[in-house]
Amino acid sequence: MKCSKVLTKNMSGTTGGRRLMPQQSTVWARRQNAVAVRRACKTYGSKSNKHVILDSLNMTVPKGCIYGLLGASGCGKTTLLSCIVGRRRLNSGEIWVLGGQPGSRGSGVPGPRVGYMPQEIALYGEFTIRETLKYFGWVAGMNTEEIKTKMDFLLDLLQLPFPDRAVKNLSGGQQRRVSMAATFLHDPELLILDEPTVGVDPVLRQKIWDYLVDLVSNKTTTIIITTHYIDETKQATTIGLMRGGKMLAEESPTELLQRYNSESLEDAFLKLSILQNRGKRRRSSITSNIIAANAAAIPELQDVQEFETQSEISGEFGDNMVANKSAIPDTGTVVDPVPPEDEVEVTWRDHLKIVTPHHMKALIWKNLLWMSRNFGVMMFTVAMPILQTTFFCLSIGHDPVGLKLAVVNNELPGVISCPNNYNSSDCYMSDLSCRYLDHLSARKHQLVSYDNYDEAWYAVKKGWAWGVVDIPSNFSDFLIQRIEDGRFADDIALNGSDIDVQLDMSNQQIAALLSRDFYLALEAFSAEMAESCNVSANLLSLPVKFQDPIFGPRIPNFTNFAAPGVMLTIVFFLSVALTSGTMLVERNEGILERCLVSGITAFEVLSSHVMTQFVVMVGQSLMVIFFAVYVYDVAVTGNLVTALVLIILSGTCGMTFGFAVSCFCDDERNATYLALGSFLPFVMLCGIIWPVEGMNKFLRSVSYFLPLTLSTESLRSVLGRGWGLDSHQVYAGFISTLAWILIYLLASVLILKYKKG
Repeated sequence: MKCSKVLTKNMSGTTGGRRLMPQQSTVWARRQNAVAVRRACKTYGSKSNKHVILDSLNMTVPKGCIYGLLGASGCGKTTLLSCIVGRRRLNSGEIWVLGGQPGSRGSGVPGPRVGYMPQEIALYGEFTIRETLKYFGWVAGMNTEEIKTKMDFLLDLLQLPFPDRAVKNLSGGQQRRVSMAATFLHDPELLILDEPTVGVDPVLRQKIWDYLVDLVSNKTTTIIITTHYIDETKQATTIGLMRGGKMLAEESPTELLQRYNSESLEDAFLKLSILQNRGKRRRSSITSNIIAANAAAIPELQDVQEFETQSEISGEFGDNMVANKSAIPDTGTVVDPVPPEDEVEVTWRDHLKIVTPHHMKALIWKNLLWMSRNFGVMMFTVAMPILQTTFFCLSIGHDPVGLKLAVVNNELPGVISCPNNYNSSDCYMSDLSCRYLDHLSARKHQLVSYDNYDEAWYAVKKGWAWGVVDIPSNFSDFLIQRIEDGRFADDIALNGSDIDVQLDMSNQQIAALLSRDFYLALEAFSAEMAESCNVSANLLSLPVKFQDPIFGPRIPNFTNFAAPGVMLTIVFFLSVALTSGTMLVERNEGILERCLVSGITAFEVLSSHVMTQFVVMVGQSLMVIFFAVYVYDVAVTGNLVTALVLIILSGTCGMTFGFAVSCFCDDERNATYLALGSFLPFVMLCGIIWPVEGMNKFLRSVSYFLPLTLSTESLRSVLGRGWGLDSHQVYAGFISTLAWILIYLLASVLILKYKKG
């Protein structure tokens, strides 16, 4: 974007009405100015619809003064302040604050040299007044005794209630005064107050202004204040009037009133607004009356009156005459350049210093206090892993029981079990159908007798049963003949000794389990017959013999297959929910912005949350693995410590993913959508509920790059196979998880650093 012409009506290089020569201004600015803004241009919006916020704006704030920044809502005051404290970037232009560019080593921004009170409350509602001031004091490097002394003074100055009152229980005006107290606490060199007196009693407002005047009386404190109460800034040293992203004037209140022949600052602001709008063709009757009444006293308004007359004539004759003048007449004021940054000595220790001890102390204390005050959230974090593990272990992987089977026993019509006086150890060669059905019912299925095949088939068709079991007549005789004749048995004997089964295959899991139970019942029936008749069991067994498995139980359990992935998923997404919610609360309430301005770095914020949430996440991991292994008997053949470390790493990965989500999204709704939207792809594509080998070829390639795929296979190898870190499939999961942790952390830090506002 190309910024428009630099406004020439600004008193940069002035103090109390004193003008400086251009050759003096740079040296003077270095010694006397706290803030200098030159040719600031800031836009926001889409490329197709850009809206100008700051347009070629120049501003100078001398040291040891009160600078009143006035303007209507939406004119760009808060945006300008955000640029000054380094939380927004300019499209073009320069800002010099306390010795350098915001964010540079030569500047006091961000850091304890600046005190920033934003428009929003930006405080933790659960904290008391005492705890709030203690936190911000520690951030500024104060000790507890200094905080107590200054707190007693501020409580009296700002007429705050008992310090053990929670912030959320205060009125709106009291909350703003607590926010103001947190800004005054550490006596910064530069105070930036964004509408601090909104909702404050007039008497207390005057008391606050007296305190501000006293702060700057020794020329050690500089104050920039925005307010809706224009006339209260008469006590300011300099006033900057903004409208539509432009600086209309930058003068002392006395000069402003005299120059525009006004009785109040509001009247002067109105006249300046008229001057800014003089390029418009049509005026209201009120505006015309103001111009006519003041044209004799103010030369600029005479030009406006002449322009109005010309516009009316041109409009009458159909001309399209447009004034090509700037909003404010050129007074010849020289715009001082921004001075160079102060040279600051930097040692190698400064480059290695990535955290500040008192920042970490304050952040960790704040996080722990917040968690202790949010009892409901903490109960959620404790109860949810237990409940989710319980729900999974009790509902997933167990064999279905009570499945109905329609039985047509043509050998013994109506009989689905042997009589009570039947002894399985006796070598009976008759009524073998009831012996097989006894073994089938032992698999916990419900056998229902039907008179003929058509009725049984109809029952399956209607969904009353899961399959038809059709036993031919003379089953026992044909089965004995088949055994005796061996390979010489004829088709009649072979067909007569077969049990026909037709299943409802619409449910794959149930159909597969029923098929398995039919074969297992047949194995048990054959083994019993061989033992009771003193015959070799191999004679009656199937020609394929499954030996004991290399890994896992003889009859595999789906719970053992899915448990590793489910445990990782529980810990991962509980960490996502907890960390993303915490970060979003801080961002949306302005607390994070305030902390960053006070000098806390994005890395310190993330590190403090990682440390405190890590304790919670380790507790969740211990509960998940304890309930899964020791309460619900999930099979473990490997090293449980290795499994626990991998689960903790997965939780850490979830924490960092939650940080990235909260940093990327602007509100809780979008963060919730993103977190929930990622849940199903992770579950479906990471091999948690189905083997990766069964996926589409393209999706299989994608799945290996997801955070939980390799870690799920790794945990499965540890728990089900007993492998250790010397196995590729195990250490690959650790490497993948660590890589994703670094990726998410880096993304979070970069987003926090460069996503201004």
